[in-house]
Amino acid sequence: MPKMKSIKGAVKRFKVKKNGTIKRGSAFRSHILTKKTQKRKRNLRGPQTVHSTNVNGILSSLCKA
Repeated sequence: MPKMKSIKGAVKRFKVKKNGTIKRGSAFRSHILTKKTQKRKRNLRGPQTVHSTNVNGILSSLCKA
């Protein structure tokens, strides 16, 4: 039986940490930034963690489940 292939778009977007949580980037940071407040842009800057309801789907697309 051949190896499972991971979804390459998911590999580029998500990183699995040692404790099992998954990091992701923030949306709404690429353009039309003039109308967004400094506080909003600052909070979007760092990595976010994936919500627990989405973890199983992401792990299966990364072939880590």
